[in-house]
Amino acid sequence: MHPLLLRHQQAEGLAARAATKGKTPATKTLQKPCYALALPPFLRLLLLGEQFIVLFGLDKMPLGHRTGDKSESRYCGIETDFNDDMPHVLHQNISGGFDFLVAPLIDPSYRPSSAKNDGDGSPIPPFAASDLILSPSQWSSHVVGKISTWIDLDSESDELRMDSEVALKQEIAWASHLSLQACILPPPRGASCSNYARTVNQILQSISNMQLWIRLPMEKSDAVDDDAVDANFNPFNGRKMLDSWEWWNTFRLLCEHHSQLCLALDIPSSLPSVNSIGRWFGEPVRAAFIHTNSFLTNARGYPCLSRRHQYLIKSFFNHTIQIILSGNLVHNISQEKILSTTDENNHFEGTSIRHTLRPYLDYVAYLYQNMDPLPEQERFEIGYRDFLQSPLQPLMDNLEAQTYETFEKDTVKYSQYQRAVSQVLLDRVPDEKASTATTVLMVVGAGRGPLVRASLQAAEETGRKLKVYAVEKNPNAVITLHSLIKLEGWENLVTIVSSDMRCWSAPEKADILVSELLGSFGDNELSPECLDGAQRFLKPDGISIPSSYTSYLQPITATKLYNDVKAHKDLAHFETAYVVKLHRVARLAPPQQVFTFTHPNDSTSRSNERYKKLCFEIPVDTGSALVHGFAGYFDSVLYKDVHLGIVPSKATPNMFSWFPIFFPLRKPLYVSAGSPVEVHMWRCCGASKVWYEWCVSSPSVSPVHNTNGRSYWVGL
Repeated sequence: MHPLLLRHQQAEGLAARAATKGKTPATKTLQKPCYALALPPFLRLLLLGEQFIVLFGLDKMPLGHRTGDKSESRYCGIETDFNDDMPHVLHQNISGGFDFLVAPLIDPSYRPSSAKNDGDGSPIPPFAASDLILSPSQWSSHVVGKISTWIDLDSESDELRMDSEVALKQEIAWASHLSLQACILPPPRGASCSNYARTVNQILQSISNMQLWIRLPMEKSDAVDDDAVDANFNPFNGRKMLDSWEWWNTFRLLCEHHSQLCLALDIPSSLPSVNSIGRWFGEPVRAAFIHTNSFLTNARGYPCLSRRHQYLIKSFFNHTIQIILSGNLVHNISQEKILSTTDENNHFEGTSIRHTLRPYLDYVAYLYQNMDPLPEQERFEIGYRDFLQSPLQPLMDNLEAQTYETFEKDTVKYSQYQRAVSQVLLDRVPDEKASTATTVLMVVGAGRGPLVRASLQAAEETGRKLKVYAVEKNPNAVITLHSLIKLEGWENLVTIVSSDMRCWSAPEKADILVSELLGSFGDNELSPECLDGAQRFLKPDGISIPSSYTSYLQPITATKLYNDVKAHKDLAHFETAYVVKLHRVARLAPPQQVFTFTHPNDSTSRSNERYKKLCFEIPVDTGSALVHGFAGYFDSVLYKDVHLGIVPSKATPNMFSWFPIFFPLRKPLYVSAGSPVEVHMWRCCGASKVWYEWCVSSPSVSPVHNTNGRSYWVGL
């Protein structure tokens, strides 16, 4: 449990959220707690000198209800100016419907070199207020610190540079003292950022309970002349290309990909291309600012957004990115009209103040409320998003009952298998022989019996006679199989074989061989080796279900996954393939086919070793990108047109048995705009194991990962 959450639990009697989820906690890093921490209403009296300040209950103000969504993106913040009356500012904005403030912590006119000293000669920073005017839970749950925007740590002026470093460290230290969970750093004021990044990296080494969000415009434009660059707005003064991602990439590389360094993006009025925006979803974006100037006006005179902006905001919601409103009321809406508005957009019942920016907040809430509910599959998978899991070792290990139960709940998968068996039965047994001909079907790797059930249901559906052999090596699963057969009355239809399929001698040949040995990469759970060994059970004209499967690969930006692997500080974890529910990733190019296996295997060599070279073209309008690794998928043909797979463009709907696989790179690969990415993939086989090796050769060369299966393999 995160220590800051633990302190809140002790102080307020709250139930803290678990810091980790998923099957393998050891393979992931702690999640930083969000400032959107649910607190009960409260009433506090704080004595400040002679003045009593009453702060009424500050309930959470979600944007609305969306089935299955419990993420922090349900809450909206507001950017405020410096004000030393923090209780009033907090009460006004929280009571007006916002959930948190982005507020400066110190007077913007303060400069350390010109600060007044007290009697001991120590400067007194003019912070907004004492830490006592708000409770610790209010500071941490409802305030995000905004670092002074005048700071320029790469200035040519020694005085300004030194002032900037002192002020930055003072403000971060004060924010840490207040138990703030995040501070927003200003964007760079010039092309250089080395000293800025060095100082931030120093600070990151000394804080553990707070994230630093660097604020950047989401900007990528075409080439421009130097004279056209506005130094007052854009941090890339003097560059030929305006691409804020380039600056971010430089900054995070200088900060060693620190996991507490995140992003807050400014959404511009004119958005860059879809591909350019897509890069950011693989980066650690925590919040997005949208200025009131970016809103259009609808027929009723109220603010609205363009369709592209609407789509972007909803994409942010789906990626747990919070929206922060910035600016002033720019639409011609009177205060009286704001106060009297009670239309359907007013989603904050019981709020005591009608905020001047309430029309903008109501519109953001309208977008959230009109999103589709999270599908049942997504709700099931939400706890596994971006958490690394080790792939199964199906031949070396016996699965546990909980794993079997999870897979058996995937009704879509087994309905596809049933369809495939039905089609084979109809093709092999004509109607006139339906009552006399018996088809022999072998389920190799029967588990606890879901494929046996699907096959018998297919026989009943088609009116064909079926004799089933259920072959299973796990003795614990065999016990369950016997119970199932007895319970269903299948004793005359099903023969249970407690044996490894590679060692069993079948008493007769099979017409149909059914298996579910596929892994996230198709062949990564040794389906080729198992089915080649079981092929001797098949008649010459026998059918294998699946009949073929193909693996796919795709370059991705995945900062969180990279940081999780890097946290282990060893080579082995960078040479391991992980199963992961990809969520906060940027898919940089369409997936391409890698290896294909067909069953029955009629090849004379019967070798399952493979090698493939792929060349990915990232769309030019994407701009530059960073490749942290490759996502792997599979697509399988069960029989004829019955398909099963997880390739994003043609994935089987509502199926959750497989998550993609992730092949990390030891060093992230920088890819400039328009440069191809050339990757090499090997599937290697030894006497006792199968493993993958991979590398990139363009635009730069990486080492070959996992040579001789030294870090990761699947045991035979």
